[in-house]
Amino acid sequence: MPSDWQPSCTMELLKLRARLLGQIREFFAGRNVLEVETPLLGHGMGTDPQLDFFTSQYDLPPKRQTLFLQTSPEFAMKRLLAAGSGSIFQICKAFRNGEAGRYHNPEFTLLEWYRIGFDLTRLMDEVEALFAVLMADLGLGPTERIGYRDAFFARTGLDPLAFDFASYSSYAEAEGLPEAADLCGNDPVLWLDFLFSHRVQPSLGDNVLTLIYDYPACQSSLARLNAENPLVTERVELFINGVELGNGYHELAEPAEQEQRFDRELALRRQRGLPVAGKDQRLLAALDSGLPDCSGIAIGLDRLLMLLSKSPAIDDVLAFPIGKA
Repeated sequence: MPSDWQPSCTMELLKLRARLLGQIREFFAGRNVLEVETPLLGHGMGTDPQLDFFTSQYDLPPKRQTLFLQTSPEFAMKRLLAAGSGSIFQICKAFRNGEAGRYHNPEFTLLEWYRIGFDLTRLMDEVEALFAVLMADLGLGPTERIGYRDAFFARTGLDPLAFDFASYSSYAEAEGLPEAADLCGNDPVLWLDFLFSHRVQPSLGDNVLTLIYDYPACQSSLARLNAENPLVTERVELFINGVELGNGYHELAEPAEQEQRFDRELALRRQRGLPVAGKDQRLLAALDSGLPDCSGIAIGLDRLLMLLSKSPAIDDVLAFPIGKA
């Protein structure tokens, strides 16, 4: 019989998780945001080339169907929004294949919420209010809000909105990252992700909540373009002590533009030899029927627990990480 049957985390951390979930539910109940549930297993899947997914075969006569474990509840929640749900939130499991490490487990817990009538600024205000409740015991400093372009340039001297292979590869070579050119090639999205994770992110959020906003348009398939600068999208990410905690958007509501972005991402997936799923037609139909103006965000609760408990790895805050599942 196996000897590793016991949970990885302590009973105290199980209680801390329960308290965290209770605080989240109380916060949104006080703001009249409806808690919902959506399927973890679905016919559709996101097309983001940066994410891999799990598939499952469903034997429903007269034919076998391929279903997908969701990397996020986003598409189903947007269908609820289009159906008239009003502002909603959800605490659920999500699944991403090929992700395991200090900050990753292939099965993880997400908090995701959408607010009708909120632009990105109001969404960031609400994020700050929620974190003031959840992180009160950490004594964080005042929240920072920094534009992506400013943060990237300050730490690399490179303009993320004007990609130039020679400049980027020279910088990477000088910084002791010679593998970057081979890994990223001439793809600006890969370069931005690589340099941001290696040279920008580690310095973000030194005992403060840092909100990085207005990401380059090439990096955000589900966010609307900034009305004043179409080179950037209305997207925000959250960081504390170099750890990414969340990703949010002023949501794209135009079905034709969304389908074009899906097509571009599917082409990239094929080009990179990645598994390909079809476009989620039910999401596109929901957008066509009319998605209300809204902003939404997803936050990884396991990483949040790591920070709250000062745990060094995600396995330490999970009852049964993938190695013990």
